[in-house]
Amino acid sequence: MQEPFDLYSHAIDANPFPYYADLRKNHPCYWSEKGQLWILTRYADVLSAAQDWETFSSAKGNLIDEIPGRSGNTLGTTDPPRHDRMRALVNKAFAKKHLEHLIVPTVEIASRQIDLIKSKVDFDFVSDFSSVITVEILFQMLGLPAREPAKIRNLVVQSISTDKKARGRNDSHNNAFRHLTGFLAKEIAKRRQNPADDLITHLANAEIDGYRLTELEVTLTTSMFVIAGVESLSSFMSIFALNLADETDARHRIVDDNSLMAQAIEESLRYNTSAQRFGRNLTKDIEMHGQQMKAGDKVALAFGAANRDPRKFTNPDIYDLDRKPLGHLGFGAGKHFCIGTSLARQVTQTAMLTFLAEIPAFRMQSRELNWVSSSNFRSPLSLPMRIA
Repeated sequence: MQEPFDLYSHAIDANPFPYYADLRKNHPCYWSEKGQLWILTRYADVLSAAQDWETFSSAKGNLIDEIPGRSGNTLGTTDPPRHDRMRALVNKAFAKKHLEHLIVPTVEIASRQIDLIKSKVDFDFVSDFSSVITVEILFQMLGLPAREPAKIRNLVVQSISTDKKARGRNDSHNNAFRHLTGFLAKEIAKRRQNPADDLITHLANAEIDGYRLTELEVTLTTSMFVIAGVESLSSFMSIFALNLADETDARHRIVDDNSLMAQAIEESLRYNTSAQRFGRNLTKDIEMHGQQMKAGDKVALAFGAANRDPRKFTNPDIYDLDRKPLGHLGFGAGKHFCIGTSLARQVTQTAMLTFLAEIPAFRMQSRELNWVSSSNFRSPLSLPMRIA
């Protein structure tokens, strides 16, 4: 018998939404035998679980296929009170870097890439625009030396990918993450010797009531900034561009009235978030929708499914520029609400307004896209487009 929802299916990578609809209606608390975990898809259930860290713990990891050595050493893989202390330190480091300082470099990088795109007409939005902007901006913010964006994104994609046949991570995925953290550990060590006005230095030196992040915590937290910034932000920007390629009326309205960009981004976060599913582990036995869930069971919170729950959002499968989707879970919820939300919103808004000002009309070259193989994220490997 074929499972209603197989985390390791190419069909799920490409378009999980019809499968989510079936689960929400018929299996709201679904046990995946192949994945060996529960999957929650209704908005109320996902929100409640995300807010209840005492029952739905992140201490053993928040990725469905967790990266070895990460659990317990990052914001996403700790519970309070340790999580709260770590988050306070990270917030303190972030507070030293004003986001408005990133507007000018974002426009500069975007303008440079747009000139390249206009000279080609046919272009790949991922490799020619979104990845370049996110890698360069993030590396500037962290204080990292410039690296070729395509190589960095490849490392990040490999770090968060899964093997369909093995139904989990393989050696190449783990090696990519080790390579990434090794590079970052060397850069952090340099900051110890020569402090600078960058996020890595502030993160390494942040202290509250005598508590500081350990060397491993600094390295792994920085690595997750890179992964979230490069993959999640680049992927969201790419999916947003895909939405605007499809939704021509919405795109025309944004071009005519730039003030609509902010609400367009929020609707895209609801409609098509790149962060589709995150993992938790149960700390006690509970019952949901007639299902007996046991302490120690793994649970997937399907944020992408919750964002299209008709119980919360009217006509959820329609991209509606005027929706104002209050309460969407595109950045998660609860203690683990994404710490980079302001950065993501600002960089996306600045980059896309710059893009639309120069390239107001574009279309997909093909509807057959290749997607990252991931049990957590939904991300196009490439996005071939043409200036229309």
